[in-house]
Amino acid sequence: MNDTGTQTHTQPRPQAGTGTPRRVVVTGIGLVTALGEGTEATWEGLLAGRSGVGPLSGYDPAPLRTRIGAQIHGFDASRHLSRRSLRMVCRGDQLGVAGAALALDDAGLTGGAELGYDTGLFLGGNKDMPGMDGLIGGVGRIRREDGSPDLGVLGREASSILAPLFYVEGLQPAALFHISEKFGIRGANDFFAGTADASTMALGRAFRAVRRGECDLALAGGYDEPTSWWTMSKMDGLGVLTTRNDLGADACRPFDKEHSGSVFGEGAALLVLEERDRALARGARVYAEIDGFGSGTDCVRPPATDPRARGLTRAITRALNDARRDTTTDYIAAHGCATPQGDVSETHALHDALGHAAKAAQISSVKPQTGHLVGGAGALNAAVAALALHHGTVPATRNLDEPAAECDLDWVPGSPRESRPGTALALARGLEGQAAALSMRAVH
Repeated sequence: MNDTGTQTHTQPRPQAGTGTPRRVVVTGIGLVTALGEGTEATWEGLLAGRSGVGPLSGYDPAPLRTRIGAQIHGFDASRHLSRRSLRMVCRGDQLGVAGAALALDDAGLTGGAELGYDTGLFLGGNKDMPGMDGLIGGVGRIRREDGSPDLGVLGREASSILAPLFYVEGLQPAALFHISEKFGIRGANDFFAGTADASTMALGRAFRAVRRGECDLALAGGYDEPTSWWTMSKMDGLGVLTTRNDLGADACRPFDKEHSGSVFGEGAALLVLEERDRALARGARVYAEIDGFGSGTDCVRPPATDPRARGLTRAITRALNDARRDTTTDYIAAHGCATPQGDVSETHALHDALGHAAKAAQISSVKPQTGHLVGGAGALNAAVAALALHHGTVPATRNLDEPAAECDLDWVPGSPRESRPGTALALARGLEGQAAALSMRAVH
């Protein structure tokens, strides 16, 4: 029986660690990026070579060294959240809920019934603050004439300075609740805090949950709003963002000799992972099969990276071992953050992990077009890899005119390739040195 007293039926699942591991496929993808809302809009934008990068708007970016980003314009959160819920979520959470709704709709799983105990939910993000607009306006009231704060006033008037739901809105896994409530998801769940690695870790955890029999279905991925004033101001001095504002959409240049740093982009990427036999039995469209997951860490002080990205090397090696396949890989959705140190170390990691197979792989980064989604970047790469396997087309790396000296692999410059890849890797690296990789294969 479920909580409403309705009888539920589930098929017996193998116990973790016994029998043959269950196979896991991707049956739904929900994307919200600066290229458009919905998987089709983002995928078509990638193949067309469009970029969502432009001048930052919504606040004055003049004090920042980086004044460009990939922002989403015209997003209407009320289509996905009730008025009550909108009072308790920041923009990043709104994007996450939208991505979840789009993914489940894409998978044909929004028929109205709750998804219940057989469905898991695993999310990753980089949220560390609630919306700052109301707080900034209210804090001005505690200023003395000399500019110093009057904490006495704050103590007496805090209830009117801070919105009642300020702390609720600031909870890191807030979207976990709103998504589970909206769709009745009651199964295994977790939230991973971090940068690009967080959403790939969420997908890896979801993959293992379905494979081991914790759930039959899992919704997983990540989201972020790194183009917000708060994130831009704290990241502006770390040296990971490009300052080539004059180049606009051409500023983010992964693996190119003129690479100078990332450009942030807001968005969400969520995937529906499903036990293969269940998916086929209900006639679901299958984008790709996930067959391996691995992670590792550089063990260096952030934001520096190990010169050979040893954490990423371990992540790739473990993902391939988990998939029980050799190093031959047709397509790699690279992290490709466009920093000189990051691009070169990622190249070394691919050589170290794949050996001679690295030279034969087609590798690209979508960050020049969508921006770096930070907490959602790893999940976006997983979505891109699954779409490449499904459609048989590899997206290109925009803005790559001449590879940097040590970036000596096939980065797919220029135009997309209809090369019918059969295997893929989706990579993610975090600012804190963590790395994660997913192995996938085509399903025909």
